[in-house]
Amino acid sequence: MHTYVQEKYYGVMTTRAPRRDSVENRAGILDAARSALAHDPRASIDVIARSAGLSRRTLYGHFDDRDALIRELISTGAQRFNSIAESVAVADADPRIALARLAARLWREAAHVQVAAALALDEAHVEHTATALAPLRRTVAALVRRGQDDGSFRTDIAAPALARLIEEVARTVVARTDATSTGAANLAVRTLLSIAGLSWRDADELLGAHPDIIEGEEPVA
Repeated sequence: MHTYVQEKYYGVMTTRAPRRDSVENRAGILDAARSALAHDPRASIDVIARSAGLSRRTLYGHFDDRDALIRELISTGAQRFNSIAESVAVADADPRIALARLAARLWREAAHVQVAAALALDEAHVEHTATALAPLRRTVAALVRRGQDDGSFRTDIAAPALARLIEEVARTVVARTDATSTGAANLAVRTLLSIAGLSWRDADELLGAHPDIIEGEEPVA
């Protein structure tokens, strides 16, 4: 989706789609920002602009400041997470399987966009992150309610609190676990199933019956 640009043409304001080079520059800036921030989370605008092969002035033509660029990185990552949540939430009638599949898919996606995931975990961007991930959060809340209603999930904690607890534990797992380590997705899935109320034996049985959820991973020692 393109952001349309307003400009004056013979004194009259018109709206046009951005030029192809403008779209490519913006995409290049975002790619360069991901790369630069992965190397140094405090990378400056100058560093990012140089990495993109553009001038600082050109970068500022797309983003007002560094925070605006970071918010865009979070937003693009959130769009991918929200899309996954939308597709996974309706794929399984069993809320336990749906939660496990959602956790695994989101974990794999976070491993691909680690910079956006790390930025989203930064307390300085928590409000923007919460807004950007609103569809995902609604999906988790609805899944928790469904799991409590059919007895799959624990009911000693109210649904809104349990959904929030699952979110916070997921944040901690992302922050504390090396996404490239063997068994990382397995650990993430089992942790969230545990918070939802499943025992480790229940999780073993569930994942054993649905090996496609964790694609060929070995358990974390």
